[in-house]
Amino acid sequence: MIYHTRKLVKPEDLNAGGTLFGGTLLRWIDEEAAIYVMCQLDSRNIVTKYMSEINFTNPAFTGDVVEIGFETTDFGTSSITVKCIARVKQSLKTIITLDKVVFVHLDKNLKPAPHGKS
Repeated sequence: MIYHTRKLVKPEDLNAGGTLFGGTLLRWIDEEAAIYVMCQLDSRNIVTKYMSEINFTNPAFTGDVVEIGFETTDFGTSSITVKCIARVKQSLKTIITLDKVVFVHLDKNLKPAPHGKS
């Protein structure tokens, strides 16, 4: 797993319980995964198709640095699948794992199209 990005948990990122809001982390993951896939495919014409079961295992708090890592697990004809782990940099405790995030490459008419990678 290569950790491509880091985010600082700020007070505005917290839920009512004082930990990192899951929705904020998922937004970060979706954006960073899309950038990772755009770089893999050398194309910006991609959309998120699917996210597997989301498993939150540990919290993050204000001041924590969250590292988000990706690994490509499969290339389809028009799709690419990645695995994601987000962890607290300081403790290396995993916050969330997503075993499968699928993106689809689109043509100019927004229809699935071969990306030409393998």
